[in-house]
Amino acid sequence: MAIVSRHKGFQRRLLLSIGGIFLVFALCFVFYQMKRERDYKVDIMHQRLQTYNYEMVQTLGDSILSPRLFMEYVRQHPLAKGLRITVIRTDGQVVIDSRQTAPQSMENHLEREEILQALQHGDGYDIKRASASMGDTYFYSATLFPSHLIVRSAVPYSAELTRSLQADHTYIYFTLIISILLGMVLYYFTSRIGRHIAYLHEFARRAEEGGTIDHELERSLPDDELGDISHTIIALFWRVKHSEEEKQRIKRQLTQNAAHELKTPTASIQGYLESILQHPEMPEDTRQKFLERSYAQAQRMAHLLQDMAALTRMDEGESMVRREPVDVAAVLRGVLADVSLPLKDKQIEVEVYLPEKLEILGDEGLIYSIFRNLIDNTISYATGATRLCIRCQKEAEERWLFSVEDNGVGVAPEHLPHLFERFYRVDKGRSRQMGGTGLGLAIVKNAVRVHGGEIRAEAVAGGGLRVRFTLKSSR
Repeated sequence: MAIVSRHKGFQRRLLLSIGGIFLVFALCFVFYQMKRERDYKVDIMHQRLQTYNYEMVQTLGDSILSPRLFMEYVRQHPLAKGLRITVIRTDGQVVIDSRQTAPQSMENHLEREEILQALQHGDGYDIKRASASMGDTYFYSATLFPSHLIVRSAVPYSAELTRSLQADHTYIYFTLIISILLGMVLYYFTSRIGRHIAYLHEFARRAEEGGTIDHELERSLPDDELGDISHTIIALFWRVKHSEEEKQRIKRQLTQNAAHELKTPTASIQGYLESILQHPEMPEDTRQKFLERSYAQAQRMAHLLQDMAALTRMDEGESMVRREPVDVAAVLRGVLADVSLPLKDKQIEVEVYLPEKLEILGDEGLIYSIFRNLIDNTISYATGATRLCIRCQKEAEERWLFSVEDNGVGVAPEHLPHLFERFYRVDKGRSRQMGGTGLGLAIVKNAVRVHGGEIRAEAVAGGGLRVRFTLKSSR
């Protein structure tokens, strides 16, 4: 019911606003067309009378001032039937009139509208003005001639003349029919638009109020182009909603896992320190060993907090990541220098195959963390590995493909899809003994993601693990 009422309300407002604009336009068009057609018919009547005036002057010449010849021409000319013809001097004095026997007694015509126009423009007319001398209503048309005479023809207003000067109402009926048809089409389309807006409004209201949003509302949308747009908007909402829910789930999981991971080193530090405090007579070598273990556990906590801070920064989005050209070869050389001793202890040989010039537009610290965590993962967990191979090749115009591969024992296939999850461990007991935080590969995945790349892990035939990932170039 709420959707229907909103639908009707919005449709009514939309229909009235658009229909009102169209109605105003239609009325303006009708009035303009009526005036235009009336002016056109008046102009035709004026031109016909002008033609008669010119014919009279051309036929009579100077004899036009002869009352006998003038009246004879008026009686015999076929177009003069019913006309009143007047000859006026430019000073406004009437010289001769076909309806007046004593034209000299008529008042001066200098101020008449048609006379003023004729004096200014050569011809003029006046519509539906009553004659001062006769009392009848006429249509006047006056023409100025070089002889300083003005010939004026007048048609008395009759029912026939009135009809001939009226605008044709056919186009009004045509406009009315078109308006009705367009109104029906407008009603149809505003109804569709209003229905879509009403559904979207109801969906937005429920989403804003945190109410239950069932898919029945989405299925109620009409199956047309506007429905496709509405479905797209709703799909984007669900995507954003699920993305936010996923972020919240990941944050809750991170908090829970972090609390669990911090519990062990915290308890160890607390136990060691309590033993030292409660046994002041403890041998010095035992005290030193407890302090060293406490320090190791503190370092583990520090690494865990640093990794969590890095993940949080990447979760905030790409706006938190610096964008500058990074020399990947230089970064990799720095990583290998930092891990040279662990690599030497594990007797792992490193092979690097990189192009001469390799620049990535991104965050140098995150690029460092990608290679550092992958190499640390090999050192810590690739049992039996003797070789670490790092390669890079151009995958596309603006994309590099990297691979980091070892020849260790590898990872069972069921673990490969989960390697980049936070706090995921293939061997949980052994991983904690190695001092890992369980976030290294998660950091790698997120660092690759914020640089617009993708990452995957795969088993190597004969044993070993290969990690492939892509990064965009700086071009």
